[in-house]
Amino acid sequence: MRLGDYLVEEGYISPSQLKFSLQESKRRARLLGEVVVELGYVSESIVAGFLASHAEAGFIDFSQVDIDVSALDAVPYAMALKFKLLPLNITDKEITIAMADIYNVVAIDAVEKACGLAVHAVAAAETELLEVLMLYYAQEATIEDTIKEVMRQVDLEDNGEQSDSPLAALVNQILMLGIRSQATDIHIEPEENALRIRMRRDGVMHEEVIIPSRIKAAIIARVKIMADMDITEKRIPQDGRIRFMLGRKKVDLRVSSLPTQHGESIVMRILDTSHGPASLDDLGFSPKALARFKKALATPYGIILVTGPTGSGKTTTLYASLGEIDTEQRSVFTLEDPVEYAMSGVRQTQIREDIGMSFAKGLRALLRQDPDVILLGEIRDNETAALAVRAALTGHTVFSTLHTNDAVSAIPRLLDMDIEPYLLPSALVAVVAQRLVRKLCPSCKKEVPNVEEILAQFGLAETPEDVHLWKAVGCDACKQSGYIGRQAIYEVLLMDDAFHEPIMHGAGRKDMLKLAKAKGMKLMLEDALLKAIQGITSIEEIMRVMK
Repeated sequence: MRLGDYLVEEGYISPSQLKFSLQESKRRARLLGEVVVELGYVSESIVAGFLASHAEAGFIDFSQVDIDVSALDAVPYAMALKFKLLPLNITDKEITIAMADIYNVVAIDAVEKACGLAVHAVAAAETELLEVLMLYYAQEATIEDTIKEVMRQVDLEDNGEQSDSPLAALVNQILMLGIRSQATDIHIEPEENALRIRMRRDGVMHEEVIIPSRIKAAIIARVKIMADMDITEKRIPQDGRIRFMLGRKKVDLRVSSLPTQHGESIVMRILDTSHGPASLDDLGFSPKALARFKKALATPYGIILVTGPTGSGKTTTLYASLGEIDTEQRSVFTLEDPVEYAMSGVRQTQIREDIGMSFAKGLRALLRQDPDVILLGEIRDNETAALAVRAALTGHTVFSTLHTNDAVSAIPRLLDMDIEPYLLPSALVAVVAQRLVRKLCPSCKKEVPNVEEILAQFGLAETPEDVHLWKAVGCDACKQSGYIGRQAIYEVLLMDDAFHEPIMHGAGRKDMLKLAKAKGMKLMLEDALLKAIQGITSIEEIMRVMK
């Protein structure tokens, strides 16, 4: 029985879905099994299980099998990755391997030649196989070992000998290290005599490894190939993207190259898109701040701004805000640079400044699409600001970001963009300002004495009776940093008629801040201190972020 007939007979897909899948398989020049999985009709396990039974081979579930790590030594990582196979166990006469494509006789022949043993092949779901493959090989071979192997291969090639280069394995190990350590960015920094690899975790840079200068050009070229960038062009900045599945996890890397004195600097931003946008309730708003923000979201029109420095989580808050919108009843559009998450029911547009598709031009065109809700990635210039205000005043809800240090500073910033003072109170609904603070490691945080004296320095008006504070210590769980993960701190400014007169008369920031506090706004510093009292973060971390 053919795969398509089997899927229909077992009720996994309908005849019309099979017909469409066959058409797509022919059009894309892809296997039917790959197409039905990509279309979301069936899981990989169902397809792999059928192919295994058809080939009279076993099918394994990695959660139910023990892997003999000594078998990994028999098959090079580059070969395992190339053919999508994983050694499971080995004897004096036979090696058992799990394969994504049980019919790949070329792969079986390559393994037999590499280890000199008979091969017993079993089938496995591809994404699960790749996840386990990368995990086990990354544990068994250190980056330093792979660097030595790369250098050895360079010497062989210089002497005219050819061999499979482990360069791809080295780059994959660097990527895996960043993903496993939950880094947000991987920095590949060329220097005169070395290539430095640093990673940003919880907002702080950490040096991971230094690679000999001799292979820095090859590593940079490898990353550019993976990101579909022009490896022959080294004089101008380039942007690219690397997408892959790590098991069931969708990983998206935004790659940027910049020419420097000693070679191209590469920065890769890591984005895990497998879980989609976060919920507003999970972002860390205090109950009062969350209630204030949700009140603003219920307003039928107007501008809602999220402010803060680069990397403070503004986009995450915007996406979570869109999650509160009923996309069935309202027409929702976004203009983003770049589009980070695909959202159901939302029409998303990528800004392309290089071809003239700016925020202002995109917004002007978008307003002709009859939107109810618009998400603007950023208000960067006077024209975009004016268009956003016009959209808000004509019945649209506009979400966007602005670079200001606090919520009230958004008002003079918009006025500096030539927004008429009499328009602003009617257009602006709310401003959320935020930062990210590192969360204390629960395994090693230590309580500190003299809590009342510490808090008195900040003039905190409201504190619980039994007050405690903690500090970072460092342990194996947090890699001696004392922190794991990050938490947002917020302040939420709600605009109303009380702000009309101060804006019209050019009131300064201090007066605006006094009015905002009188109207119930809690400052970011107050929110941060309350999170320190709750044991989420430390006073030292608050001072680092708020200075």
